[in-house]
Amino acid sequence: MTLPENAVLERETIFDRFAAAYDAWYESPIGRIAFPQEVDALRPLLQELPRPWLEVGVGTGRFAVELGIRFGVDPSIPALAYARERGILSVAARGESLPFGTAAFGAVVMVVTLCFVEDPLAIVRDAVRVLRSDGGLILGLVLAESPWGIHYRTLAEQGHRYYRLAHFFTHPEIEAVLAAAGLEIIRERSALFQTPVDQLANEPAREGAVDHAGFRGILARNRRGVR
Repeated sequence: MTLPENAVLERETIFDRFAAAYDAWYESPIGRIAFPQEVDALRPLLQELPRPWLEVGVGTGRFAVELGIRFGVDPSIPALAYARERGILSVAARGESLPFGTAAFGAVVMVVTLCFVEDPLAIVRDAVRVLRSDGGLILGLVLAESPWGIHYRTLAEQGHRYYRLAHFFTHPEIEAVLAAAGLEIIRERSALFQTPVDQLANEPAREGAVDHAGFRGILARNRRGVR
């Protein structure tokens, strides 16, 4: 995936300029219903893994707080100000070059982070570097082929400030990135089974890969470290 230089620069600064608006989404009518369902998809995956846990692309810290993740990294200083206020021990850094030693964490979590980076494989590879052999990578994704992915891509075409800079992956694309980094998917959970035009209602996440789900939680582990 190659972006024009101006698009790369804008992607790098979008969350600096709109950190407050991004954080406010979680308190919006949609966010208050969708966010708990996304957390519900991820929490059981994370609880399989040993601490400490790290979120890459921690942003304003909403997921880290709800999931009990203590450490976070993000390149956006304005976003990290929110995360630090929420008690997350966070540093300004890029996922391609994490400021941690090898095998430092039992889990690395990325929630929609891969959608907004230039080199997803480089970030996954450095996540593998900082993972213990018995640890795992957890991804939270809106897949391109899902109703929500189609909806967001439509908004992107209309110039939405976030989604026009995002790349939504298909499931096979994610599998290929993980495989190139030496990982394989061992468990998935799905959430958001209503379409983007429905009146959203609270409902629990489900085990497994549900094709029409708007949000997918994926747990991947090193092929040599799978227990």
